Amino acid sequence: QVQLVESGGGLLQPGGSLRLSCTASGFTAAPYTIAWFRQAPGKEREGVSAVTNPDGRAFYADFAFAEGRFTISRDNVKNTVYLQIDSLKLEDTGVYYCAADFYPFSARWYSEGGYEIWGQGTQVTVSP
Repeated sequence: QVQLVESGGGLLQPGGSLRLSCTASGFTAAPYTIAWFRQAPGKEREGVSAVTNPDGRAFYADFAFAEGRFTISRDNVKNTVYLQIDSLKLEDTGVYYCAADFYPFSARWYSEGGYEIWGQGTQVTVSP
C-alpha cells in the first residue's frame, strides 16, 4: 500500500522547536518531489517547503524563507522527509501534511493540485 505517514506533531509552547517526519512506504518508484503543506484553522492549505529527488534541492514558501525558521531535510535510507520548525509561533498552529509528486519537479511546487499522494496530517498546536 502506497502511503505517507506524518508524525511529530503535538502541543508545544511558543519559542519551542519541533521536527515533523514524513515516512513513505509502498512506493515502487521514488517521487520527484515531497512537500510539506499546512492548514491553519479557518484557512486554506498552503505550501511550506519541498525537497526534490534525487538532487535534494530545497524550496521554501516566501513566508518560510523570510522567517528562516523552517528547514526541510531528508533521509533516503529511512524514506523519510523532515520539517524542522524553530522558534514556534502561535500562527504555526495547524495540521501539517506531506505530499508526494511523481511527475518532474514543477516551479509551482506549492500548488497542492500537483501531488498524487497525501498523508493523513499531523496536528501541531502552539499555545502558551
